[in-house]
Amino acid sequence: MAKNKTQETEKSVYQFLDEFVDTETKREESKILINLMSEVSGFEAKMWGPSIIGFGTYHYIYDSGREGDAPIIAFSPRKAAFSMYVFRGNKEESTLLPRLGKYKMEKGCIYVKKIADIDLSILSEILKNTIRLTLEQYPPQTDLT
Repeated sequence: MAKNKTQETEKSVYQFLDEFVDTETKREESKILINLMSEVSGFEAKMWGPSIIGFGTYHYIYDSGREGDAPIIAFSPRKAAFSMYVFRGNKEESTLLPRLGKYKMEKGCIYVKKIADIDLSILSEILKNTIRLTLEQYPPQTDLT
């Protein structure tokens, strides 16, 4: 079975921001998201693949047998918009989205052009919900040996 492309790396998150993010405004907005996601999740920011900043990790196994590790919540400061991997699609989150602000959504990913366009307290609630749902579906594995 093929290995997942997006894996946790040792690259510095802040080195990535300096090298990858093309404007000071986007770097500062990235730092706002890093602080918020760290605070809400209790995890420090880690690089996943070449351009995703993730927080925490979970191990998944699909019915097909495919398995791997992924960040519990994450974002990428892409040129056109921030891609936030924070939505699991349940009713509670769906009621929060209309209050989030200006965003687009595709395949469970929320796209935001500017952090000022959204309500960070609503994003915080979405983050908490995503973390809870992810860990309910994929509980942390314990080593009993």
